[in-house]
Amino acid sequence: MRLAIVQTSPIFGNIPSNVRQALDLMATAQADLFVLPELFSTGYNFLDAKETASLAEEASGTSGMAIAAFAKSRKCHVVYGFAERADRIYNSSALVGPDGLIAVYRKVHLFAKETELFAPGNLGFPVFDLPFGRLGMMICFDWMFPESARTLALRGAQIIAHPSNLVMPYCPDAMVTRCLENRVFAATANRIGTEDRGGLNLRYIGNSEIVTPRGDILLRLGAAEVKVGVCDIDPALAGTKSINPYNDLFKDRRPDQYTV
Repeated sequence: MRLAIVQTSPIFGNIPSNVRQALDLMATAQADLFVLPELFSTGYNFLDAKETASLAEEASGTSGMAIAAFAKSRKCHVVYGFAERADRIYNSSALVGPDGLIAVYRKVHLFAKETELFAPGNLGFPVFDLPFGRLGMMICFDWMFPESARTLALRGAQIIAHPSNLVMPYCPDAMVTRCLENRVFAATANRIGTEDRGGLNLRYIGNSEIVTPRGDILLRLGAAEVKVGVCDIDPALAGTKSINPYNDLFKDRRPDQYTV
């Protein structure tokens, strides 16, 4: 399959422009799965919960409909991050395919000021069977908690789609470990640029990447590139959890010894 990461530079609050930028970038590539950044349509640095709510959309909202139309026209799948309006406001990602919306994931581990803007995710870490393999989602700061990727891997995920708005420098290298310790592929789609609002100046690090089950970085974009990166991968490679003839990552687990 062909896996694509889309690194954008959104303008805060300008949803039509941000969606158009993403669509124009995706239109330059052919892929079975595109992964867009966290909150790709709105930007990230909200002033307060009221502003967050004013820019939030339902999963079937205008942005979602535009991405779904692209997926239908290209017969592909897309994962994108957005501010979700539901029973509460969530930092979410949606998975869409040629037939429309498939699923929503809500960020479990909220970062910094997000704890004042969003409700914590309540849908767990589901995994979905797609034509090219088994896909799970996590969002940005979820990477800091090994349980996120491990849960997805134990549930059979071969690919982790990882929309992000990274400001700390650690994640790109840490995802090598997450892939190695779980033998999965990961597609981390980050953004670039800065947002200086309300006394908080955030700079996003780019470095979107695709990593293999053996921890190899197939592709890493630059810190200032607005670009689509595409790689050919074989999701079946994530099915082998053995390290050597004696050790298997999952069979050798000893949950009875992990209690706290």
